[in-house]
Amino acid sequence: MLILTRIAALLGAVLFATAAPAQYPTKPIKILVTIPPGGAPDISARLIGQRLSETLGQPVVIENKPGANGNVAGEIAARAAPDGYTLILAADSLIAINPHIYGKMAFNTLKDLVPISGVATNQFFLSVNPEVPAKTLPEFVDYARKANPPLAYASGGNGSQHQLGIEMLKRAAGIDLTHVPFRGGAPAGIATVAGETKVVLAGASNAGLLRSGKLRGLATTGKKRSPLFPDMPTIGEFYPGYEVTIWLGLFAPAGTPEAIVTKLRTEAQKALREPELANRLNVTGRLEPLIASPEEFAGLIQKDYEKYGKLVKETGIKLD
Repeated sequence: MLILTRIAALLGAVLFATAAPAQYPTKPIKILVTIPPGGAPDISARLIGQRLSETLGQPVVIENKPGANGNVAGEIAARAAPDGYTLILAADSLIAINPHIYGKMAFNTLKDLVPISGVATNQFFLSVNPEVPAKTLPEFVDYARKANPPLAYASGGNGSQHQLGIEMLKRAAGIDLTHVPFRGGAPAGIATVAGETKVVLAGASNAGLLRSGKLRGLATTGKKRSPLFPDMPTIGEFYPGYEVTIWLGLFAPAGTPEAIVTKLRTEAQKALREPELANRLNVTGRLEPLIASPEEFAGLIQKDYEKYGKLVKETGIKLD
């Protein structure tokens, strides 16, 4: 009897694994977002969610669960049933940075979440208050090296990519800058415009400040030049190997059937190749679609995890 029960359970599991993906989805899908409405992760989740709802034939509901640099939403997603009905739109900061700057996390970002698809990518612009006389990155490095006291730079908060990106530049260029954290990238940009700080890694949402001259852009942080400012060089052109690329991706709880993950990935990547969605990402969030194979996306995650882990260890940045 016991053997028959085990066989029945095994057959049931096999039937679920084969039948569920074919039927999936049969009810609304929930995408958790790590920030309040309005920011890049929220915009990306709503745009990709809308397209998935159309192609999958079920509503996709966005739930904003901000807190602890994304850890609140991340834990909910990691503990959810692995059935494809609870997903998370996660930033690289949650997956690749938080494990290094938090002394303790309730879940493992690499083991408890499964990458489905990259969604969007972006980069920062090394920007200064116009009162800073430097017009180019080499001029800025020379100016910063001579500044006494060191120039103050703004960031979106302790442990943010704004801070880590500047810390990487400090090491590459051999300069000293003083960190002044703010609650988000927008306040950091405003503080630099006001002259409270002299330097900031401004996100693409601050493109208007750069075009108006309220901030002066010196270089971009990505692997390639930004289409927003194609004449602006990358920092990597001066310091090979330097790169801070922001990415957003869709993840599922570990254990989600591979067939479901593949179905979601296929539909997401298909949507990201559509000119209409690409245009909406650019217009509403200054974002570019992140089109990548599973292997490429996994490689990006691992590379950033190791890069930021090394940097956090060198700088000693920690959050409680």
